[in-house]
Amino acid sequence: MPLLCCGFANLLMAQAPNPNGSNHGTRFEQLGSMLRDPSMYRSASGVPGPKYWQQRADYDITATLDDEKQKLTGSETITYYNNSPDPLTYLWLQLDENEHDLRSDNQSFDGSKMDDKMSMWSVNRVLKEDKDLGVKIVKVADAGGNTLPYTINQTMMRVDLPKTLMPGEQVRLKIDWWYNISNRMSEGGRGGYEYFSEDGNYLYTMAQWYPRMAVYSDFQGWQNKQFTGRGEFALTFGNFRVKMTVPADHVVGATGECQNYKEMLSSTQYQRWQQAQNSKEPLEIITLDEAKQNLESRSTASKTWIYEARNVRDFAWVSSRRLVWDAMATNVEGKKVMAMSYYGPEAYPLYRRYSTKVVAHTLKVYSKHTIPYPYPVAISVEAANGMEYPMICFNYGRAEKDGTYSEATKNGMIGVITHEVGHNFFPMIVNSDERQWTWMDEGLNTFCQFLTEQEWDNNFPSRRGPAYKIVDYMKMSKDQLEPVMTNSENIVQFGPNAYAKPATALNILRETVMGRELFDFSFREYARRWAFKHPTPADFFRTMEDASAVDLDWFWRGWFYGIEPVDIAIDSVKWYRLDTQEPGAVSRDKKAEYDRDADHISRARNRAAGVKFAVDQDTSLQDFYSKWDRFAVSDKDKARYNEMYASLSPEEKRLYDSKKNFYEVSFSNVGGLVMPLIIEWTFADGTKETDRISAYIWRKDEYHVTKVFAKDKEVVAIKLDPQRETADIDEENNSWPRVSVPSKFELFQQQRGPRGASRGRNPMQAAREGSN
Repeated sequence: MPLLCCGFANLLMAQAPNPNGSNHGTRFEQLGSMLRDPSMYRSASGVPGPKYWQQRADYDITATLDDEKQKLTGSETITYYNNSPDPLTYLWLQLDENEHDLRSDNQSFDGSKMDDKMSMWSVNRVLKEDKDLGVKIVKVADAGGNTLPYTINQTMMRVDLPKTLMPGEQVRLKIDWWYNISNRMSEGGRGGYEYFSEDGNYLYTMAQWYPRMAVYSDFQGWQNKQFTGRGEFALTFGNFRVKMTVPADHVVGATGECQNYKEMLSSTQYQRWQQAQNSKEPLEIITLDEAKQNLESRSTASKTWIYEARNVRDFAWVSSRRLVWDAMATNVEGKKVMAMSYYGPEAYPLYRRYSTKVVAHTLKVYSKHTIPYPYPVAISVEAANGMEYPMICFNYGRAEKDGTYSEATKNGMIGVITHEVGHNFFPMIVNSDERQWTWMDEGLNTFCQFLTEQEWDNNFPSRRGPAYKIVDYMKMSKDQLEPVMTNSENIVQFGPNAYAKPATALNILRETVMGRELFDFSFREYARRWAFKHPTPADFFRTMEDASAVDLDWFWRGWFYGIEPVDIAIDSVKWYRLDTQEPGAVSRDKKAEYDRDADHISRARNRAAGVKFAVDQDTSLQDFYSKWDRFAVSDKDKARYNEMYASLSPEEKRLYDSKKNFYEVSFSNVGGLVMPLIIEWTFADGTKETDRISAYIWRKDEYHVTKVFAKDKEVVAIKLDPQRETADIDEENNSWPRVSVPSKFELFQQQRGPRGASRGRNPMQAAREGSN
């Protein structure tokens, strides 16, 4: 049965071959040696092995905050448990505050330049004024008080043990230290203080504030890579008991649960705390009026707040006299969790309405997609910042002095609270090594942030997650790109690489490659397997495949180990219909072809000009052929067709009767990153249909693919990736016929100010002014 080609469109694209000379076999090979070999500690399925182990460190800490000199003095006892099979002759601790010490490499190893406008942070990086920052170790001793030798190498400290710490043994260290607290707003960094000149008070966000045990693991030994201010932390789980002595008019919020609220709070405040245990709405434990009264006080007395936390990897706290504190009880998977917020008067219009409810919402959505939140508390602190610790995080979001704020400020605040609270799950519980693989922390968390934002409000303008939002990054020049599997210190475009691209990849896996059911089960399985453990990328990759039966090596290879973009083009479309040999159809086709060939330009113009033709003026010139219908269907033609049709099998008759349209479509992989083909067909009657073809269509030729589709109706347009699911960087070659996509540019005025603060006139102000 011959096929007749009735329509043809062709657009050719050139594509260079693979470096190995083949047109296939690169992108679909298994990762193999790119992943760490499985062992008794980590299995090939992605589950912790039968001999998996990890260390433990318990802390008993006392600290005193000097609000006059902005100085912290501390003393700690660390009990370190060697659960490894290795004898240890020394221990490594992190001294992260030494990132501010001028002798640390991070103070000089980045390039710099002068701009027309310079922030104090930028100027300080050039001036290198010695402000005596960094940790001052007073003493390191064993349990008996005997001094132990130690060596400080920038942000790491090695303590040499008097005798080898054998497997199964424990050792106790006593460390005394102090440091001058840095101005976080000008010096940078996660912890430090912010000074409020209008009331002369400080807000202290105490983070990375004590000597912390580095991780010793089966896959790398000691993680003692220097802290440079970017790559975050690899930490050991343990239990904490912390006593913080601060001015008596300060309020302290911290990791864990306070053991002495009754002594720290007034009777009225403590009663409010008791009421909050059953409150379904945020209840102010310390009210705005009380916070404003505290702004005027300058107590010379002190109080000691006591907090305890179990099975956490870190401890952070906030202290200030300028804090409102609200709380409410939240049911998370059948367990009560206290969702709480601490914030200053300038954040009250936003935080009082939203913060604690965003905390509660985040816990519920993350618990649904990972594991039930295991801790008793989750806290959001407004600090013109964005940083996370177990059970407490520091966020931004401040209103104008008149109490108004922009929609962008509100949404930014909701986004950052969601993100930082979400970090409780990644990496505070699923405890990956942030120093090595930022994406396992930030990328996974940003993905869950996107899910949570979308369940907060169907119209929430998420900055990261949808595939099309990563396009601008993926189309950048190669010298600005590096694989997601890159150490954090070596990344040029840090936010897009470590946050946005992995989050986008996971969303594409969920919505386009695996489907929600398979993805969600596998993602939860990963969180369940590695909760309170130290996973690596291989453990994540293997678990996602093990739990879903989906081979994803091609996806990890492209999205995590490569820098190629997605750019798939429609090269050509050929339209075929079955030549049924039905006499009437044959006659119509021949007539159409005859008319097409006969109707040349001269003929048309002669008719239009009213030319008097000879055969019309002299009818004697007309004969048989003048009235003969050369395309008439004879009885013999009909009989031959009926005889042929009667001889067909039932299957052949169904095809004949279907009047199917066949479309041969050729595609090119211009960008290099293989992805599924999502094809939207628009038919002549205006209806649409979508076909989804697995990325494995590229496995035998990674650059060019041709596929035939059978359609009941005539197609007038074809579009690739109609819902922008694959991050295709060139949408103009996604359509047949071609459709031009307009580009836009925007003029903007650069603005500077505290992170998360509203700036300038906003619609809320305009509405108020209009009503007056």
